[in-house]
Amino acid sequence: MYDPTVARLTYRALLGRRRALILFALPALLIALAVAVRSFTGADDQVASDVLGGFALATMVPIIGVIAGTGAIAPEIDDGSVVYLLAKPIKRPTIIFTKLIVAVAVTMAFSAVPTLIAGYILNGNGQQIAVAYTVAALVGSIAYAALFLLLGTITRHAVVFGLVYALVWEAVFGTLVAGARTLSVQQWSLAVAHEVAGNDLVTSDVSLTFATVLLAGVTVLATLYAGQKLRTLKLAGEE
Repeated sequence: MYDPTVARLTYRALLGRRRALILFALPALLIALAVAVRSFTGADDQVASDVLGGFALATMVPIIGVIAGTGAIAPEIDDGSVVYLLAKPIKRPTIIFTKLIVAVAVTMAFSAVPTLIAGYILNGNGQQIAVAYTVAALVGSIAYAALFLLLGTITRHAVVFGLVYALVWEAVFGTLVAGARTLSVQQWSLAVAHEVAGNDLVTSDVSLTFATVLLAGVTVLATLYAGQKLRTLKLAGEE
């Protein structure tokens, strides 16, 4: 289910010069923000939770997920180069699974690691805030990567739809409309973070059981459906 050649090509595409600049920009901004906040407010647990929840988990993780998830396959479909990959004797679900692994790894590296660093800068992991939000970033990375990889296989406007979900649905509706929070990867991730932190500094509108089921369900279903959609792509010689 994992092909090293597909993985290498996907890593090369995701970490190219243009995408790498965007991927590094958000973590750098988070760490710079953490340094500035710590210098002005000192070590404050509530402030640390607000920064990590409001910027790292609500903004940085989904945007990086959009870049990594859609970038793992959408450009190849858009420019037609995917036909060369599909012509190889590699099962199409294997292609999707490999690209998912790469997208998850990139999302985790560029979101969870800087979240942990920023958390330690903000309050030295007081009340387990840094670790809790890092775990949330890790589990969120998996669901986001799968969801946005699926978008990359079904639409040529995957980045636009991904950003709409990340920045409009989760950031706006997820904040203002209570019912929308139950369909938010951010809230599912926060439920896991709340369990890790074990205090009310990290809260979620959904239960841990509900969040775990949906995180796993969305990841599995999105991956399976993406593999199915890739199967429907026909090569010119197959017509």
